[in-house]
Amino acid sequence: MTTPTSVRKRAADAPAPVPDPAPAGRRRPERGARLRRVGLRLVALAALLALWQLVIVLQLWSPVLVPSPAAVWRALLETSGTHDGVRGYQGHTLIEHLGISLRRIFIGAGAGVVAGLVVGVLMGTLPWVRVVLEPAVAFLRTLPPLAYFSLLIIWFGIDEAPKLWLLAIAAMPPVAVATASAVASAPTALVEAARAIGARRGQVVTSVVLPSALPEILVGVRLACGIAYSSVVAAETVNGLPGIGGLIRDAQRYNQSDTVVLGLFAIGVSGLLIDAGLRVLSDRLAPWRRHA
Repeated sequence: MTTPTSVRKRAADAPAPVPDPAPAGRRRPERGARLRRVGLRLVALAALLALWQLVIVLQLWSPVLVPSPAAVWRALLETSGTHDGVRGYQGHTLIEHLGISLRRIFIGAGAGVVAGLVVGVLMGTLPWVRVVLEPAVAFLRTLPPLAYFSLLIIWFGIDEAPKLWLLAIAAMPPVAVATASAVASAPTALVEAARAIGARRGQVVTSVVLPSALPEILVGVRLACGIAYSSVVAAETVNGLPGIGGLIRDAQRYNQSDTVVLGLFAIGVSGLLIDAGLRVLSDRLAPWRRHA
């Protein structure tokens, strides 16, 4: 006769389950693939630097037009500290110029992202709102920033307001379009199931529609950040110092191509870091779309 005590004893004497080695085995190829990608990118970067230096050595272009890597490095050192009594560029270091531009991007583009989310959700859930707002969103999406920056200056002056408005207007359409498309294509079965158990419209949107649309929304946010970065130079064409776009515009007036290239590198590298952060955030919030 089997007693509870004997059952527990046999369970205790049974060998422990052997862990499945498959996850660790899968991680090793993934780590190897990641290292290969990093190595390939480093090789490509080294090749580009070598090609750049070769252009300078062969004197294919004037150094005024194409500065050497050494000249850009000297510009980095000069704009990052105090030299001959001059602090940075126009009284601010490179990191300060970049920080001020990033603050403008975060405020302006952040407001545009929030507005795009609201407009996109309304367009995706209410057909009549989509009919009304879709032409306006498409119209704004096709306008280059400089096309309406002069009008913003007339309206808001030459201080911070027109710059922030320009970045917000530039960042809003891609988020609105991505959000509207993702919300409209939410799984019908999940929406109907939520309604069947008594969920209200707001609960369906927050609990079912938005989570399913999150990957596409984050793609729209990444696009909006890229557009904001491409617009920051336009936003700082007027009274843009301090600011990395203002630095580029001011250096261009005096044919300081090394400083112009340095400013472009500062925008590009910081943009890559922010985009990488958004990709990590997307992988954390929507891990099922990590390899999509």
